[in-house]
Amino acid sequence: MTAEGTDLVRTPSHRLVILGRQGAGKGTQCERLSHHYGIPHISTGDMLRSAVAAGTELGRRAKAIMEAGDLVPDSLMQEIVAERLSQPDAAQGFLLDGFPRTEAQAQFLDDYLAPRALDLVINIEVPDEVVIARMLARGRADDTEEAICRRLELYEKETAPLIHFYRDKGILVSVDGYGSPDEVEQRLIEVIDSHVS
Repeated sequence: MTAEGTDLVRTPSHRLVILGRQGAGKGTQCERLSHHYGIPHISTGDMLRSAVAAGTELGRRAKAIMEAGDLVPDSLMQEIVAERLSQPDAAQGFLLDGFPRTEAQAQFLDDYLAPRALDLVINIEVPDEVVIARMLARGRADDTEEAICRRLELYEKETAPLIHFYRDKGILVSVDGYGSPDEVEQRLIEVIDSHVS
């Protein structure tokens, strides 16, 4: 096989998790990275909001939890994610946004993906005051200031330990999420390309 036959050269699969506080720009950047690498952006938040809008059983269960600013239980999230990752478009890679959020979910994901592991976990870092302003500006029904502050508290309590979990595995990289979408995207691509071969 020659270098000229680029369509025959195996492209690296990208199994990526994007971490960061709500409002850090994860959704925007995941959409951009999804197009750049040709892998699906799997947003648990989007999946839950769709279920709420459709009035499904899952949606009804999730709606009350989300409106209170609480996290959907691990068992329910794991069921949703496992079903999505089993679909054919995720076979060559994926961008997980909003999952895992707890150490139990992270352990579940490791077990589910075995023997293959995640390639990289990226933590998008943005100051609290910036994410609060961003979330209030986007105007979702569940983005009241009280609910936002509750979610940020929950993030610190339950999700921040994932940074240590993945750092210990040697696959965590933090990226500055402050700046224009183009600037942040370029930082992310540089980090991914330098770590995933």
